[in-house]
Amino acid sequence: MYQNMGLGLILFYLAIVVIIVIAEWKIYEKGGQPGWAVLIPFYNIYVLLKLVGRPGWWLLLMFIPLVNLIVAIIVTNDLSKSFGQGVGFTLGLIFLTPIFLLLLGFGDFKYIGKGAEM
Repeated sequence: MYQNMGLGLILFYLAIVVIIVIAEWKIYEKGGQPGWAVLIPFYNIYVLLKLVGRPGWWLLLMFIPLVNLIVAIIVTNDLSKSFGQGVGFTLGLIFLTPIFLLLLGFGDFKYIGKGAEM
C-alpha cells in the first residue's frame, strides 16, 4: 500500500515539474528569449535575469544562502512587473507557482519590458 502511495507522489511531483517547465517555456518565448533555455540548469536562471532586466552576475548571488531567497523574491517581483502585474501577482507566483506560471505563459498577459527597469 505504501509503495503505491510513494509512486503516486512521485508521479504527482513529476506532473507539477512538467507543468512548470511548459509554462516557463512559454514565458521565455513571450519575453523574446529561447524557450529551450528553461531546460538547461543555471543558464535558465541567467536567461530569466536577462528577461527581467537584472545583470547576469546576479546568478552568482543565487549560490549564497539566504541571499538567494531575497534575490529570488526580487526576480519574481520583476517578472510580475515585466508582464504588467503587481505585488499581488508576485505573491501568487511565490505561493501558487504552477498556477500563476500557467497564467503568465498561456494567459493574455503580454510581456511589456524588463521589470527591473520600470
